[in-house]
Amino acid sequence: MIRFLAGLLAAGALAAGVAAAEEVTIPHGGKTLNGNLELAEGKSMADGIVVLVHGTLAHNGMELIAAQQSLLEEREISSLAINLSLGLDDRHGMYDCATPHTHHHRDAVAEIAAWVAWLKGRGAKSVTVMGHSRGGAQTALYAAQAPDRVVEKVILLAPGTSDSARIGAEYEKRHGVSLALLLDQAKGLVAAGRGGDLMAPVDFLYCNDAKVAAAAFLDYYAPSPDLDGPGLVDRIKLPVLAIVGTADTVVPDARPRLKEKAGGHLRVVEVQDAGHFFRDLYGEDVADAVQEFLAD
Repeated sequence: MIRFLAGLLAAGALAAGVAAAEEVTIPHGGKTLNGNLELAEGKSMADGIVVLVHGTLAHNGMELIAAQQSLLEEREISSLAINLSLGLDDRHGMYDCATPHTHHHRDAVAEIAAWVAWLKGRGAKSVTVMGHSRGGAQTALYAAQAPDRVVEKVILLAPGTSDSARIGAEYEKRHGVSLALLLDQAKGLVAAGRGGDLMAPVDFLYCNDAKVAAAAFLDYYAPSPDLDGPGLVDRIKLPVLAIVGTADTVVPDARPRLKEKAGGHLRVVEVQDAGHFFRDLYGEDVADAVQEFLAD
């Protein structure tokens, strides 16, 4: 009875045009995907919505994503913050490094597409896809691959970059192991049809001594233009807003590379002194930039 009454209250709030937030789920590839839907006061799906994609091994409740949903709602902008499954069913919270990694960087493209289709099926007429960090690179990859026509704009927030020489050098310096050697091992397993086999414990993304499927390791670390957010901008045919912090030390190369491309379909906004996660008042600057971009 309590759940029934809660459902009636939520439905009444939506009907009355009151701002509402709820967890929503969809089936995809034999798993359940979940996201946090926040409709701004007086708004419906038909008024437009922003899909937010989190960064590496993170989730939709992380500080940056939650803050942006709240700040966008204050600006009368509805949003859906999704949790990428990372190969798990109905995943919540940060990815546990002890869990074997079988997910791929490119999995995000199909999951973003599934959410866009879900929104379209519920009346959304204008969708903006927005991703942070690795989620920015994954959002860019989705947008570069003939997205649904309901998607009208793309926002890349401190998008992830990929420089194979730099990544290889940093990996060896940090972990004391040759990344090239590990990639050769992973390639050998994949070529032998054993891409699902777990490699010996290996440092992977933010996880030390992780259990990682060979195909997954290859997908995240093998040099590919699909991993590079700034580079993917050239393949996107939609208006793109890139927001970067001048004090970002996580992807410091994103800002100069995007500034070089500014113009045409790409607008670049620099948030002075902001780091990679745009904490505190820097988040307001991000939301202001998004609001202005969507209003154009």
